[in-house]
Amino acid sequence: MSDSISYADAGVSIDNANKAVARIREYARSTFNERTLTEIGSFGGMFSGAFPNMAEPILVASADGVGTKLKLAFETGIHNTVGADLVNHCVNDILVQGAKPLFFLDYFATGKLEPDVTASVVEGMARACRENGCVLLGGETAEMPDFYPPGEYDLAGFIVGVVDKAKVIDGKSIEPGDVVFGIPSNGLQTNGYSLARKLFFEIGGYKADTHLDELGTTVGDALLATHQSFLPQIGPLLDGGKIKGLAHITGGGFLENIPRILPDDVAVEIKRGTWPELPVFGVMQKLGNVSDHEMFRTFNMGIGMVVVCDDADASQLKEAIGECFQIGTVIHGNKEVNVS
Repeated sequence: MSDSISYADAGVSIDNANKAVARIREYARSTFNERTLTEIGSFGGMFSGAFPNMAEPILVASADGVGTKLKLAFETGIHNTVGADLVNHCVNDILVQGAKPLFFLDYFATGKLEPDVTASVVEGMARACRENGCVLLGGETAEMPDFYPPGEYDLAGFIVGVVDKAKVIDGKSIEPGDVVFGIPSNGLQTNGYSLARKLFFEIGGYKADTHLDELGTTVGDALLATHQSFLPQIGPLLDGGKIKGLAHITGGGFLENIPRILPDDVAVEIKRGTWPELPVFGVMQKLGNVSDHEMFRTFNMGIGMVVVCDDADASQLKEAIGECFQIGTVIHGNKEVNVS
């Protein structure tokens, strides 16, 4: 009689999954609040939908991933930052419409589950959720043998937030003469990493642990800089009615993201040199002789969030935001962005 075959023989360890979930549960619990109605492990996460302080609450949802920035995590063995990258990216994506986050769900998939790695990723997520006042309500951890290369995983996140309908930020009131501010980023955030890795590792021949004087740090540390959340700076200003438009500068850079919030009859003129570009962008441009157009279409160039307001409100808003730069103006046009 042949030996009995188990799920573990096929490459899936339920025991490892249980170990990972036990650690994940504690991280998730640290984000729970009075609206959280279920425990981690339920078939579905339950969250109170009562919003007594809003006349007409609108739910805003978004989904995203970390992209090939994960390759840096695999190479360096640093896994507790990409989870925070994911949460903060999603928080910013709904923030541009005036929404504050309620809860977050994640999807983590790998070929062979390593509980320590999984827990480290979720630790970063939980930390960012706490910092953003967001509940890590649930998610999926999938072990899929032969689907991913050894030591690699994929990561995706799903966020739900809320905004009162009267306070939705949609860019419809943007008009010529409005002022464009830029809030600085601290790195590439989570976009452009396929090009960045080609420039540093293929063309430059550097390793993640190579220290570059131009960067003031190693290549790996520069590229792993955590995608920051702009909720602390923008959140307190959402009720003031001074912000006409917000654009999160992610994939597509300036040229693809700013037009997403513009009415049909306006354009934006960006003045390069009005903010300090991080050294990492200059190093990459030099390595690959990358055109200005390609740089501004791929990377954030040191600006993580763009804020548009009336010229009359500019001084007050700039002071309220804190660190930011006046980087451009709104002009007549057809939803394009010109960088000069």
